[in-house]
Amino acid sequence: MRLADATWTDADAAAVDVVFLPVGSTEQHGPHAPLGTDSFTAETVAERTADAYAGTAVVAPTVSVGVSEEHRQFTGTLWVSPDTFRAYVRDTVASLAHHGWTDVVVVNGHGGNVPALGEVCAAISRHDDAYAVPFTWFDAVGEHATDMGHAGPLETAFLRHARPESVREDRIDAAREGASDRWGEWVSATNLAHDSAAFSENGVVGDPGVDTEARGAELLSRAVDALCDLADAVTARDADPVPHR
Repeated sequence: MRLADATWTDADAAAVDVVFLPVGSTEQHGPHAPLGTDSFTAETVAERTADAYAGTAVVAPTVSVGVSEEHRQFTGTLWVSPDTFRAYVRDTVASLAHHGWTDVVVVNGHGGNVPALGEVCAAISRHDDAYAVPFTWFDAVGEHATDMGHAGPLETAFLRHARPESVREDRIDAAREGASDRWGEWVSATNLAHDSAAFSENGVVGDPGVDTEARGAELLSRAVDALCDLADAVTARDADPVPHR
């Protein structure tokens, strides 16, 4: 059930097992992919998993502005502080729990959200009347995960499969020419660059022209399978706080 499309009576009548809360970003994805890429990919994974899941899953509205200041030099990028992001996610999960929907998987599409999500899901599970875990879809696609980049092969392939009209194919050469090979500037296992513009001319990391719709279909399938498995584990788990030893 997609919560934004339901009535309150529909929601009230549903025997909900788990809630998927998609979170993404509104940030540059090179000259060829839309600013909403991370939000769209997270929402797509959540919705396709809800359709495939054996139980009943609710897909909450997407949190579409995330921790994205690292892309601030590129017009259209929006961001909030980690504190604001954590507070928003925590309050949203609290409102879900108020209705008895206490098992929540936060489905993430943006790497910059990862640290804050780990912190807030732990805080929710330790101190609130809910159990929450983060799930970042591109970390759950097996060997493909090593090609992630940014607006590179994986995200572009995903869009070619799930939203092909959003990819500006006539700009792929320009995206490739201005891209960097890897994220960051690394010395002694430390990234010296805080912003993507410090190492990528156009914000792209990796080659967005090498992969096809078929790889995008594989990525989505793997992410959906992984999220189904995670949802089963979350709903089966005793989420009561661990007692003091």
